[in-house]
Amino acid sequence: MSLFELIYKWRHHDLAPIVDELKTLRALPKDDFEAWQEQKKWEIVQYLYENNAFYREHIGDQLPEKWEELPLVLKSDLQSNEYQLISGSLNKNEIYANNTSGSSGHPLKFTKDYYTQARVWSAKKLFFQMHGIDIGSREARFYGIPKSWRSAWVQRLKDMVLNRYRFVIFEMSDKIFSKWVSKFQSDKFEYIYGYTSSIVLFCRYLNTNNILLKSICPTLKVCMVTSETCTKEDKILIEKAFGIPVVQEYGTTEVGLLGYECQEGTMHIPEDNVFIESTSNGELLVTDLFNKSFPFVRYKVGDIADITEKKCKCGSSYRSIDKLLGRTNDVIQLPSGKFSPGFTFYYVSRALLESSGILKEFIIRQTALDTFEFDVVSDKALEETDIEELKKTAEEYLEPGLNIVVHQVDRIERPASGKIKHFYSELENK
Repeated sequence: MSLFELIYKWRHHDLAPIVDELKTLRALPKDDFEAWQEQKKWEIVQYLYENNAFYREHIGDQLPEKWEELPLVLKSDLQSNEYQLISGSLNKNEIYANNTSGSSGHPLKFTKDYYTQARVWSAKKLFFQMHGIDIGSREARFYGIPKSWRSAWVQRLKDMVLNRYRFVIFEMSDKIFSKWVSKFQSDKFEYIYGYTSSIVLFCRYLNTNNILLKSICPTLKVCMVTSETCTKEDKILIEKAFGIPVVQEYGTTEVGLLGYECQEGTMHIPEDNVFIESTSNGELLVTDLFNKSFPFVRYKVGDIADITEKKCKCGSSYRSIDKLLGRTNDVIQLPSGKFSPGFTFYYVSRALLESSGILKEFIIRQTALDTFEFDVVSDKALEETDIEELKKTAEEYLEPGLNIVVHQVDRIERPASGKIKHFYSELENK
């Protein structure tokens, strides 16, 4: 048992019996499993209707008899004080607050109970074991980190507990990549986890310099990409540079794991934790079967995909995600010659959201090498201090001397994929 699992068992829940339950559920015949899932769907709806003021008002005077008649829950429905949305039956010690700060352009504060999160971790544990690793395996994490001392310290503490080393992706250059290579030479990493765009940039450096990462770090077993779409071309590039298989994880901060790729290349749905529907337009609706604290029922996550109804050879689940149209991130080019992933602006928005709470929706466009234009939707007029704070934060994460232009707009048009990318580079069109 890993250090993380020991701590989680001591503070909240033991993952072991949940893992056993998930294994049992995944071994059920299709009809038996669907009967179990149908029961859980209506149990969470009934609970929220009786205990959650927002959801009761959202439904109306009477619960519909058919699942398809339940109203959709949109992110905009939930963008208010999260404590007005928490089910009244739960003790505050049973839940925790978090936020998804706009990687898709829509910041949201939400809550989750610890048992639900324990189920997410249990599903991830099975996903990891499928690829020869575990929660406590040594991780090379390609992620950002908050700039504030306190928040960064919290993340570093989590890294220690989860046995991972963080390769901070805000600045990427040959000099930085060379240091990363040295770290792989001196550490026994078992897997790589992180943002596709950052990993791809590192892989281009490795391929250019004829470095096979597996040869200098032979303990590596698998690369897991998350948060951004990983194309077939990306996979080929990464596998060539790393010398290990590449699999994709799909999820959202607010609900958790929604899809995991097996050795057969199938993107499975953890159906024992969530129920996912696809509308006639291909929009994904997610129901969290266990989160009693927050009303994620037929929740529109903003992605478009097909749902496949067939059993994979690996036997992991009956339904899988096909043709997921997630976002792909452009790379930021800076006047100094540095490059940074578009996902950097997630951390810009997070800092602004946590300090002021003004941000409702946003995108950023790079219109010139030194110019970034922010289109921001907010419930209140942006004050000069808000704009100056945004400029300061953007320069802190990137580099000084940038031309930051802020436009307050009424709405942002959604692209055909259904999800707003947070960053668009328009340099190629110049």
